[in-house]
Amino acid sequence: MGRFWGRSRAPAGPGSTGGNPRDPARPRPGRDQESDGRPDRRLPPERRRRAILGMRSVAGQVFVLQVVIILVLVVAAGIEVFVQARHDTTVEAGNRSLAVAQTFANSPGIVAAMESAHPTALLQPRAEATRLATGVDFVVVTDDHGIRYTHPIPNRIGKKFVGDIGPALAGQTVTETIKGTIGPLVQAIVPVFDSRHRVIGAVSAGITLKKISSTSQHRLPVVLGAGALALGLATAGTWLVVRRLRRQTHGLGPAEMTRMYEHHDAVLHAVREGVLIIGDDSRVLLANDEACRLLDLPLGEWDNRLVADLGLDQWLTDLLTSGRAVTDEVVSAGDRLIAVNIRTTDRNGGPPGVVATLRDSTELRALSGKADQARKRLKLLYEASAAIGTTLDITRTAEELTEAVVPRFADFASVDLAEQLLHGDEPVPGRVVNLRRAALHGARLDTPFYPVGTSIPLASGTPQAEALEGHSVLEADLSNPASNWLLTDPARAERIVGQGIHSLITVPLLARGMLLGVAHFYRSEKPEPFDTDDLSVAEELGARAAVCIDNARRFTREHRMAVTLQHSLLPGGLPEQSALDVAYRYLPAHAGVGGDWFDVIPLPGARVALVVGDVVGHGLHAAATMGRLRTAVHNFSTLDLPPDELLGHLDVLVNQIDQDRAATDGETSITGATCLYAIYDPVSRRCSMARAGHLPPALVRPDGSVEFVDLPAGPPLGLVGLPFETVELELPEGSRLVLYTDGLVEDRTQDIDVGLDRLRTALAQPHRSPEETCQAVLDAVLPTNPTDDVALLVARTRALPADQVAAWELPADPAAVARVRADVAEQLTDWGLDELAFTTELIISELTTNAIRYATGPIRVRLLRDRGLICEVSDGSSTSPHLRYAAPTDEGGRGLFLVAQLSERWGTRYTADGKVIWAEQPLP
Repeated sequence: MGRFWGRSRAPAGPGSTGGNPRDPARPRPGRDQESDGRPDRRLPPERRRRAILGMRSVAGQVFVLQVVIILVLVVAAGIEVFVQARHDTTVEAGNRSLAVAQTFANSPGIVAAMESAHPTALLQPRAEATRLATGVDFVVVTDDHGIRYTHPIPNRIGKKFVGDIGPALAGQTVTETIKGTIGPLVQAIVPVFDSRHRVIGAVSAGITLKKISSTSQHRLPVVLGAGALALGLATAGTWLVVRRLRRQTHGLGPAEMTRMYEHHDAVLHAVREGVLIIGDDSRVLLANDEACRLLDLPLGEWDNRLVADLGLDQWLTDLLTSGRAVTDEVVSAGDRLIAVNIRTTDRNGGPPGVVATLRDSTELRALSGKADQARKRLKLLYEASAAIGTTLDITRTAEELTEAVVPRFADFASVDLAEQLLHGDEPVPGRVVNLRRAALHGARLDTPFYPVGTSIPLASGTPQAEALEGHSVLEADLSNPASNWLLTDPARAERIVGQGIHSLITVPLLARGMLLGVAHFYRSEKPEPFDTDDLSVAEELGARAAVCIDNARRFTREHRMAVTLQHSLLPGGLPEQSALDVAYRYLPAHAGVGGDWFDVIPLPGARVALVVGDVVGHGLHAAATMGRLRTAVHNFSTLDLPPDELLGHLDVLVNQIDQDRAATDGETSITGATCLYAIYDPVSRRCSMARAGHLPPALVRPDGSVEFVDLPAGPPLGLVGLPFETVELELPEGSRLVLYTDGLVEDRTQDIDVGLDRLRTALAQPHRSPEETCQAVLDAVLPTNPTDDVALLVARTRALPADQVAAWELPADPAAVARVRADVAEQLTDWGLDELAFTTELIISELTTNAIRYATGPIRVRLLRDRGLICEVSDGSSTSPHLRYAAPTDEGGRGLFLVAQLSERWGTRYTADGKVIWAEQPLP
């Protein structure tokens, strides 16, 4: 508004800087007249506005007239050029077509070709060559009936000529303009005369108009260029005139000037910001209504008065008359605080003086204080929401609440939770009767509050009791003798008040409609007590913390259930066996229960199976799936299957689990599991193993050298159809076989190869027991915070001594049964097992008789003295005998029944070249 500060409610001249501003005739010293021809600024506003609008109207009218004249001339010239170009193009096309047609018609050999038996064969090549050489679009030769001999399009040869060929057949030359299939064109038709001057046909040549470029067309750019130049000159001249006008009107258009001069008074006096315009002689030239209100000036009495005579505070008077620029400087004006902004008006050639804007900041100061408090509270809630609930631990979540509010909101904070909640149990609906302190945090350590872990007494009427009813409590003054807060523990309350703690807020912790506990917030260092706004913040903090605590409680409960389930599904101890010295470690993940498992399963023939598996995921589903797979491995192992076949059956089972879950959940869910299955035979010291997507086992030989068994990985369980491969190794006695899950060697911060190298280094020590090996591996390899379960199984091999094994090979002769019975009895005598001689001879007799009678050779008998006496009879047949109960009149069928009755257990296992029937008896 600095450009129009001279206009006020009185008709002041815009050029005035002193004296009576309402005197329009008063000249301004040194600025009586413009030197550049612009209208006199001292003219009244209405006359000056008319002069400006008049000048702009004339410039616009002249420019429009110039544009119209130029456009008429350009259009007329363009039409003339176009018509002339059209005529020249047609003439040129006719001349070229006629020349080509006459030349071709009079060329040597044309008449002979047309009179020959095959005119097309002779004329078509010449016509095409002529067409290409001359640039015409076609050269057509016809007979005296108008039938074509040639044409650029071969399929039109032999058809009737399109055009007026009559004059040509009459001996005349015809040139015509037509619109053909290839566009507007000019064609010439010339007759062909024979030696007797008879017309025997015609030649037509044609060319499209678009191929002809007339020289007159080149004049069109000149005409357009001249018109553009004239238009540019007219535009430049008009622009210079308008620029002159805009400089005189300070860039405002006619409509803007009109609106400005008609409405600036109304706008100036309606704004809610005071405006003062002061001349260079410190006299007030303009003061709007808001400035009069803020400075307590009567309306209309400020006109041309000195600022010092307005009765303002001295500091404000000095500021307004200083002539310097000021930004948002707050000064007093009576009982108001006013923010003052001052700018000079003589910049960019303006008149000398200053303009000051005044803004009442009295209420703004109070509102800004409240807004700042609200902003701090919102920031506290935002940051507390991010800090609370970072873990799924109940106690830690309670501690995070207290740490988030101290010291920004309170100086001391504590959280008391229901006792059953700390154990992960569901809170009992209704009143909580037992509270225990879960967290305490404060600005000082030496406070008389109940320490963490203490049971909190609940006296009727206290803030704790009211909070347990679901109501928040605000105790603004704890030193008030009438406060119910003192009833909790009067002696302790007196010590708390004695340390300067003066204000308290207690809020209930409610989640899903269940009361979980209470939270207390105390102030001591901050002198102001809690108010109702603080109570709202505390309630919001309590609500957010309650949700996190409830989530942690539910996780604790589910985690405890999953751990209980998992421990019930894992082996409770190792079975008795003599083939391996075994030690194991199982560590559940910190984040949740996983699906890792291991097993040691005794097999017939003193053999032992080692199993390690891993189900992908965590939680109850992973633990339950692990239990199903472990049970399945036990069941499949009773069939005495080789490792690859057992993994194949397990693969089908995992796929079936996926299908069952998909049918239940309505979506495909891949279980994902890996497994390693190994069988060790202490008699042959051979170990056969196969794996399904699991990490390879480590083999530590007696000398301490370590290697990872080169075992084909195989697909993970559940894919069905992909084969597994069994590898068989011979292990020296005292070797250690190490089976493990990926949680031992995998870490998010490092590659798995690093974990395997660390495992190799930890195992490279000879003469360690399995227990020592387990501990050394965990100390060296286990990640600091494992995110997955860890299962580790270390088995040191043993060999069954040769003197505890006896074997015989029998011919397929029933007479050999008696001989082997005698050899067995003799061997038992050597072992001191005469008590088992009778039953063993009977078992051997029945098994060998069946093998000789129903099977094929070779037939072998083997006795193993281990924890029990094991009798084995092998043959070359894959047919397994079945136990049946013979009728009283049957003469046979009781052999296997006797074997089952006399032995502790018996069974059949298949080998690559037959089967083995075994029976085991306990040692006396």
